[in-house]
This record gives sequence, C-alpha cells and structure tokens, in this order.
Amino acid sequence: MTVIAVIDLGSNSVRMTVSRYHRDGSYEVLARFQEMVRLSEGMGPNKVLQPEAISRAMIVLNKFKQALSAYQVNKLEVYAVATAAVRQASNQGEFLAAFKETMGFDLRVLAGEEEAHFDYVGVINTLPINDALILDTGGASSEIILVRNQQAVHAVSLPVGAVNISETYLGTDKILASELFEAIVALRQLFGDIAWLHESKNMPVIALGGSNRTLAKISRKKEKIQDMAVHGYHLNIQEVASIYGNILKKDLDGRKKMPGLAKERGDIIVGGLLPLVELLLFTEGQQVIFSQSGLREGVLFEQISSNTGHDVVSPEPAAMTMDAEDLP
Repeated sequence: MTVIAVIDLGSNSVRMTVSRYHRDGSYEVLARFQEMVRLSEGMGPNKVLQPEAISRAMIVLNKFKQALSAYQVNKLEVYAVATAAVRQASNQGEFLAAFKETMGFDLRVLAGEEEAHFDYVGVINTLPINDALILDTGGASSEIILVRNQQAVHAVSLPVGAVNISETYLGTDKILASELFEAIVALRQLFGDIAWLHESKNMPVIALGGSNRTLAKISRKKEKIQDMAVHGYHLNIQEVASIYGNILKKDLDGRKKMPGLAKERGDIIVGGLLPLVELLLFTEGQQVIFSQSGLREGVLFEQISSNTGHDVVSPEPAAMTMDAEDLP
C-alpha cells in the first residue's frame, strides 16, 4: 500500500489530491485540497508571473507540505506538475527555483500536449465514452481532445482560459455586449484554425475544469438534486444556454450570489464558460457531460499502472461526487 499525492499548479487554482493505491491497481482518495491563487493574474503580453501571485502560490504550497506530513508514516510519493501559467511565463526559472526551495523537489512543467494527454487518461478511465470531444478550460489555457473509439486521435492546447479571457476582453462587473462579442470573435478564429475540429460535429462534449463544472453545480442547485454526482452529470445545449444567459444578465454581485457558483469565480465565470459555449455552437454539439476526473487523475493513473503493472481500478462514480470547492 502506497500513498501518492498529485499537485497541480494551475493558472487559477492550486490543487492536491492524496490517494492510496494497492498492488492490484485499485485506489481510493484520502483527501483533496484546493485554493485559488490566480497564478496567471496580471501576466500581461510579456507573460510575467507577478510577485504577489508567486507569493500566494508559495503560501498554499507550504500548507500542502504541512498537510502531507500526516502521511509520512506510509510510503509517500509526490508528483507536482504545472500548466499554462508557468509554461508560458517568461520568468519561469524564478518560479521553479521558488518551488524547489519551498517543497524540496523539482516541479514538472507540462507541455500543452502532455496536459491534454493526462486529461484524456483521467476521463477515459472513469467515464463510459466512445466518441467525444474533451474540453478542459483552465485559467490560461484550454485543451481540446478528439476521442474516437476510446482513442485520442487529435489534441490541441489553446492559450485562452478563464483568467486571461476575462482580463483581455471582459469587465469585472456588468458584461457589455461589445466586450463579449470581441471575445467570441477571438475564440471562433482559434477554433477555425483547428482543421480536425470539423470532424467532431454533433459529438458530446466532456467538460473539465472548475468553470465548466460550475454549470453542473448551478443546475443541481436549481433542480434540487444535490445527491447526484457532478462526475457524469449531463446537460443539453438548451440547458447550458439558459444557465449562461442567466449569468450574463447579472452584475458581479449578482453572480457571486448565484447558488452553485463559488464567489471566487464570480469575476471570471463569464470568460471561463465562453470556450465551452462557443465550442458547442461551433461543433453543433447537443450534450455536455461533466467530469471530475482530469489532469491529476491522469497523472495518478499512469503512476499506478507504471508502479503496479496493472490497469487502474477506479472507485464507483459516487465516490467522486466531492469536489475540493465543495469542501467546508
């Protein structure tokens, strides 16, 4: 029995999942941690990680390090990966040095294609999908993976996410139509440059990322079905459009008060959901399936398979209902 921790330094949130796995490939989650640090905040066109953002990240990492001390009695493996904010940063070396000083080991910076790969591994091992389009919307990038016959046949990482779309195009309070239109045009141009995206017409979209999962949480609150897992939750295009339209009508204070929408996401939720909404329209998609499993689980599953020689035996979907944002 081995305890494994996977730390994901995202552009908006820093997350850690601690799990225990066994020789047969089975595992169970022991704890989940998450804090929003807005690592990509204010990076600007020169892509500079700001001192305040770096400081916030190191404070959270210190908390994670202290939490991990409780597991030192077992065999403990820790894997830490970083995504778009650190990947794009012109001062990446400074951040990597600060991470190693704080945690005592090196941070792995994932290429966009690697991030997309781990998203795919996390999804394909936990959801019964055959043909689908996976979308992971982060703070500073969005990964899109085309899956046919359960195999990833195309993948791309786009440099747009909840934080940088919001900072570049949108105001923080009431969203203006002119601002939204400019952001939509930019996204459609990006999608139009992906030749294989036309192969995904009418496919269901598997949605990952905190902003996307917010749609499921708002729907659960509205329909009073809190006992249903976010993982595997379905919405059709009309339901997505209705919820997004309601969000667009509200100012910042109104968005923060919406049941199911975390207050910390209120200023970036419009930008955070825009890639999903536009992807559905671009591909004429009719259904969204939400996934709690993505990058961290992909890293976890590959490590378990590598270390045990067995395929991963995932827990029942009900065991994946708790998201770090739902924790008290």
